[in-house]
Amino acid sequence: MSLGNNLFNARKKRGLSQEEVAERLGVSRQTISKWELDETLPDIGQSKKLSGLYGLSLDELIEFDLDVKEIQEFIDRTNDAVSEKIDWTKAWSQKYPILATYQNEVDIPVYAAELNRLLGDLEKKYGYNELDAFLVLKDILAYVWKSRKH
Repeated sequence: MSLGNNLFNARKKRGLSQEEVAERLGVSRQTISKWELDETLPDIGQSKKLSGLYGLSLDELIEFDLDVKEIQEFIDRTNDAVSEKIDWTKAWSQKYPILATYQNEVDIPVYAAELNRLLGDLEKKYGYNELDAFLVLKDILAYVWKSRKH
């Protein structure tokens, strides 16, 4: 994502118009537009003011990723009771349709038995509780997935 996109998304997240930002920084609306279109760059002083206005550090402003930040905020706000009510398979199947159909194709008990064995091994060998063992196994699966992509 470009700095211009970062500035645009950060401004929108704060609910500010280009005019409002321009007024607070003492620049023209066209200047804000040029920054957001990557036609020009704000200087360091303006960048510092922008980060304060948007409630972000300079590093966050440069690397601002709206989706990741919103997901993290959602995770932080979601307690375990609410999380238990969410049908995560249904939610994720909107993006990954295989999650809605694999149950009719895959011999789940075979894979579940092996995963349960691995979970038990993590609990016994490392003293993890059930949830921690599950999270470690999930993270190992993510590691394997990333290593296969390269």
